[in-house]
Amino acid sequence: MYRFFVSRESIDETAGTIRILGDDVGHIHSVLRMKPGEEILLCTGMEGDQTDYLCRIEGYSDGAVLTKIVSKNQSQQELLSRLYLFQGLPKADKLESIIQKSVELGTYRIVPTLMTRCIVKPDSKKTAKKAARWNAIALAAAKQSKRGIVPKVTEPVSFLEALELARPLDHIVVPYEDSEGIEHTRAVLASVQPGESCGIFIGPEGGFDEKEVSMLRDIGGEIVTLGHRILRTETAGPAVLSALMLHLEE
Repeated sequence: MYRFFVSRESIDETAGTIRILGDDVGHIHSVLRMKPGEEILLCTGMEGDQTDYLCRIEGYSDGAVLTKIVSKNQSQQELLSRLYLFQGLPKADKLESIIQKSVELGTYRIVPTLMTRCIVKPDSKKTAKKAARWNAIALAAAKQSKRGIVPKVTEPVSFLEALELARPLDHIVVPYEDSEGIEHTRAVLASVQPGESCGIFIGPEGGFDEKEVSMLRDIGGEIVTLGHRILRTETAGPAVLSALMLHLEE
């Protein structure tokens, strides 16, 4: 069943109706060609407001899709743990792929992070525009994967800012080639329990600087290996998220 996100203001609980507005109207009408009587799943995508509304399309009017609420239930799509991906800023369009896959795998927030060995440096004049595009990609991925929320992608932050964001988290996982064996990795990932938060730090194409690894250790970061193979920066994050998703999925 198709899922779309709507604003809380579009939901009239008393009347039992929801109006779908914006770009989704054209997609539902002209691309999916949905007709009155067909059912659709709607939710706000907001943290703390994770209700799924099963709705029946009533018709189209004044640039809106008119729907009737059939039933509503608490969304069961989200992991109970909040997973934060601190991604070393990669070059070209790699970040877009990372965002898409990470949203599908259950990440709660994606924080592009400027690290010593990052090849690219963001243009401050274009940062807001890029962040808007990144969040549009997160929205599309959340629709496709039927997420209960739309994960946020922040504007790029410095490594020191990322450390401060990660400091309060229950767990910090740092894949790094110079680390202990795979049994340690399994133990670290297994220690993340439902309801706990976990930050995942991924180095850019050039990897972590040793000082960065030391600073992550200082705030409680667990340095782990992902096996004998060297993973690209766009592969490492989704690999850790996949393992945590399977561990935490109810």
